[in-house]
Amino acid sequence: MATTRRADMFTADGKPSDDDPREHGPSLGDERTTLAETLRTARLTLEMKCAGLDAEAMARRSVEPSTMSLLGLVRHLAEVERATFRVLMAGQDVPRLFTSETDRDGDFEGAVPDPQVVAQAWEAWRAEVDFSTRFVAEAPSLDITADDPSNLHGSGGGAMSLREVLLGMIWEYGRHMGHVDLLRERIDGRIGQ
Repeated sequence: MATTRRADMFTADGKPSDDDPREHGPSLGDERTTLAETLRTARLTLEMKCAGLDAEAMARRSVEPSTMSLLGLVRHLAEVERATFRVLMAGQDVPRLFTSETDRDGDFEGAVPDPQVVAQAWEAWRAEVDFSTRFVAEAPSLDITADDPSNLHGSGGGAMSLREVLLGMIWEYGRHMGHVDLLRERIDGRIGQ
């Protein structure tokens, strides 16, 4: 049995990638550029890990009793992007995408193996990422703040700067990329990248 080195980066052909889109962004940038680029690469990782999967694979759950799936994570991250950038930072009064007060796990529970559900999840996620990316680029400073009185975003129940929000979003993606790695490996054995 061959030993797999999990530290290696692999593509579908088993060789390191020279054209990884995460490797060609800006480097040695200022704080905003660095934070935005780190978040961009985390988002790209999500897309790369889900590439080539059908609706059944996207909705395949990890292990019982967990409802976690790649599709659920796409829906969850769309919801987090929306709550963080549209609602908290931009102050928009918009409804949740997949969850509600009575269905707090709708992002995962509603992740069913239906191509239309998968397409809607990606469409929602991309729309929220586009909004977030524009918001960060157009913000006058990373020091702008928003009030998080209910501590939904980790503020401790007070003001949060855009800088803190970006770090929190990077942490959120980083946390879930470990889940994404394990889910993808369970689906078809693909690791790395």
